[in-house]
Amino acid sequence: MTKSKTLAALLSGKDIAIASLSLLAITAHLLTGSEAPLLIALSLGGLPLLIELGIKFAKRNFDSDLLAGVSIATSIVLAEYLAGSIVVLMLAGGRSLERFATTQASSVLRALAKRMPTIAHRLSPTSSVEDVAVQNIRVNDVLVIFPHEVCPTDAVVIEGDGYMDESYLSGEPFQVRKTVGSEVLSGAVNGESPLKIRVSKVPKDSRYEKIMLVMRESEQKKPKMRRLGDQMGTYYTPLVLIVAAMAWWYSGDSLRFLSVLVVATPCPLLIAIPIAIIGAISLSAKKAILIKSPIALEQIAACRVAIFDKTGTLTNGEARITQIQTAPDFDSRELLALVASLEGYSKHPLARAIMRAAAEQKLPLQRVSDVREVAGRGLEGKVGDRRIKVTSRTKLLLENPVEGNKVPISQSGLECVIVVDDKYAGTIHFHDAPRDHSKLFIGHLKPRHEFERIMILSGDRDSEVRYLAELIGVSEVHSQKSPEQKLEIVRKETRAAKTLYVGDGINDAPAMMAATVGMAIGPNSEITSEAASVVILDSSLEKVDEFMHIGRRLRKIVLQSAGGGMFLSILAMGFAAAGQLSPVQGAITQEIIDILSILNALRMALPTRSLQDFSDAVS
Repeated sequence: MTKSKTLAALLSGKDIAIASLSLLAITAHLLTGSEAPLLIALSLGGLPLLIELGIKFAKRNFDSDLLAGVSIATSIVLAEYLAGSIVVLMLAGGRSLERFATTQASSVLRALAKRMPTIAHRLSPTSSVEDVAVQNIRVNDVLVIFPHEVCPTDAVVIEGDGYMDESYLSGEPFQVRKTVGSEVLSGAVNGESPLKIRVSKVPKDSRYEKIMLVMRESEQKKPKMRRLGDQMGTYYTPLVLIVAAMAWWYSGDSLRFLSVLVVATPCPLLIAIPIAIIGAISLSAKKAILIKSPIALEQIAACRVAIFDKTGTLTNGEARITQIQTAPDFDSRELLALVASLEGYSKHPLARAIMRAAAEQKLPLQRVSDVREVAGRGLEGKVGDRRIKVTSRTKLLLENPVEGNKVPISQSGLECVIVVDDKYAGTIHFHDAPRDHSKLFIGHLKPRHEFERIMILSGDRDSEVRYLAELIGVSEVHSQKSPEQKLEIVRKETRAAKTLYVGDGINDAPAMMAATVGMAIGPNSEITSEAASVVILDSSLEKVDEFMHIGRRLRKIVLQSAGGGMFLSILAMGFAAAGQLSPVQGAITQEIIDILSILNALRMALPTRSLQDFSDAVS
């Protein structure tokens, strides 16, 4: 553990201890009426905080915590020990909760490390399989990857034929075919077939390890966000101290100084803001929105650049048929029914898309016989009395160049070529289809939420990303980007303006941490959920919109509670400075202001019809 992390851990532990001591002291005082527990809490807990805040004062850091420290000292001078202990509890407890909520890096890295296997299956010279620790893998070792296992390092396939899921890195929504000579990446999940691979890089130099390195660097360079309370306290604290000092100097009465401080104790900042945030977190949870960092609630309303991953975020993350091209002698419905009948016997990733399309059109399936699926050559079979072959453009041109000349020019996306009775019959095209409301959602961001720029940032192929961008109305596109490149782009954008990044894959995690607000759609990846400030459990763009409105409403209520409370405190300060309020009267006045601020803050937990506008737009 580094010195900085050790220091942070010690500071967090100290705040928890002080908060616990203050809570016990307040409880003991209320039960016994004795002030001794309060004096102990102020001595052991308040004094260290006063020293720390005194250092802040020396550095001219005038935030809301500093005024709380002055309030603690004032309460001791006034013998208001209960009030001082409550301020100590709020200050230490609030800082502990904030550190816990905003520190996610260690959990992200643990989740990344947990995903990778610790044992690899290495082929010995005698062709037996032995289990070895991953750190003992060497270049040119031959490994066996069994079905559904995670590949431990970068390598090349030397035996086998199957599919692997590399979406965590590339953003491609489809499984990738792996045959002899294909490269495989660390972290990829194997499909149904075992593969033998030859190691090309030791695990510490692999692609997955590079993502972990990028994650560490992203966390270390993440800009520190200032709390809204601190921003307000920057102006409020000096004002209070100046008014109190001038009242003392003008009147020569030190009680006026104390009265001003007591009536100006920043309880609306220390209590109302946390209550409003807790209410927003509670309301979000009822809407299937998990808030992992409360700062995101404060920052979302100020975000002006929206950055979206493609696969699984703006799309459903699965292939869908977008076009069926047919030869002159065939009908698209007839061809789809023939192919769907045959694909019922296949485990190919595109088979599900074909079967789904046939079911949606309620096409009748026919009897199938003599089915053969030869690795690397496609699927063949007899449907009724017709011979059907489903293959790729490349295979068809190589095996039958005469018929292949009739195949239309290749388009973007994936495709399969259909041959019926040895004649070209048609081509089925697939794309990663957009979510039902992606276009409407994107279209409402600028007019309703004041976003100035909207972009797609994806690891997917350029043709696929631009196809989606045109469909949903996004003009700014960055495609085929690695996690490192995504991170650099988000860092650059965040330096210029506050950013919202929305994604769902492991390859999005570093960029999420670098953005002002990082949001994960759906609980698909433990790593992504840990890296994000906000997790949308329902995997819905409507929930993204609801979160934006919750953040906007929070900011409004916080400004009402804290700003309104401070405004009333300033009015009361005027009376105290003029000698119209004694310290006791000032304390009572402040309590009334606190109650009003807290009651207003409690409204945050109540649902309202104005919580969202996106669902209204799409209904």
